[in-house]
Amino acid sequence: MSTPDLSATENNQNLAQELDCIKTLMALMLQAMGQADAGRVIIKMEKRIAQMEDQAQAAAFSATVKQIKQAYRS
Repeated sequence: MSTPDLSATENNQNLAQELDCIKTLMALMLQAMGQADAGRVIIKMEKRIAQMEDQAQAAAFSATVKQIKQAYRS
């Protein structure tokens, strides 16, 4: 069994597209889980963000989670 290449691209545009794909994938996975389980995942993510010491990183994570939640709800 070979190890898949999951390295990120060096091109910013391609990297942004990969990130959009991952956000969409996360939203679809949450939808497939069902409301109760998806809610638990989101709550755990928000708790993890609240514990982050780096405020810039926490803000970036928070914005990403908000985008995923919006996509999940639509």
